[in-house]
Amino acid sequence: MKPRFEVSGRIAKPVEEVFEAVVDPGILSEYFTTGGAKGRLTPGATVTWDFHDFPGAFPVFVTEVEQNTRIVLKWGGETPEHPANTLVTMRFEALEDGRTLVSITEEGFDPGDDGIRQSYGNCMGWSQMICAMKAWLEHGINLRAGMYR
Repeated sequence: MKPRFEVSGRIAKPVEEVFEAVVDPGILSEYFTTGGAKGRLTPGATVTWDFHDFPGAFPVFVTEVEQNTRIVLKWGGETPEHPANTLVTMRFEALEDGRTLVSITEEGFDPGDDGIRQSYGNCMGWSQMICAMKAWLEHGINLRAGMYR
C-alpha cells in the first residue's frame, strides 16, 4: 500500500479569502513559502515554491483549479517531462458560520521506507501550512518566521 494522508483545519475567514491566500504567490509568500513563491496557481501552470528551511525552489505543476473549491498539484519531479511523484489535492469548503474548512490530501508516495519518511515529512509540512495560514489570515502573525533556521 502506498502512503496517503489527509490533514484539515478551519480558518475564520470566507472561502474566497482563504482560497486566494493559496493561489496568490504574494500572499502565500507571507506565511508559507518563506523563500518566496513565483507564479499564480492556474491550470497547466508550473510555479516555484522556495522555503528557507529547504533551500532551492521546488517546481509545482498545477493540474486543476476550481475557483474557491479545489486545487490539484503535482510535485516531487524535476520537469513536466519527468512528472512529479505525488498528487496534492486541496479542498476549500465554506461553512455555515462563515469559516472555511481546508483539507489537503497527498498521495502517490513510494511504498518503501523512503516514501513513508517523505509522506511523514510532507504531512507535517501541510499541517503547518494550514496552521500558518490560519495565524496569518486571522491575526497577521507569521508562524514560520525563524521557526526552522
